[in-house]
Amino acid sequence: MEGEMKAGGGMKCSCPHHKAIPALVILFGLLFLLEALGSVSMRTVSIIWPLIVIVAGIMKWTAKGCKCCSGGMCMTC
Repeated sequence: MEGEMKAGGGMKCSCPHHKAIPALVILFGLLFLLEALGSVSMRTVSIIWPLIVIVAGIMKWTAKGCKCCSGGMCMTC
């Protein structure tokens, strides 16, 4: 199994596909923050946020199982 030990004694997966969705959520939040601060227009936000959701869905749909997922360790796949 691929991973590293966490402080609590469990395993933490180091597979890159487990980091993609959280990164997209951060981008989603950052986009709305920039709109609230006036750095980007609402028109831009209304175009970009659906694209972020679509990309997240495609990534989740096409993700192949990693060693941790096939071993039953991953609870998110």
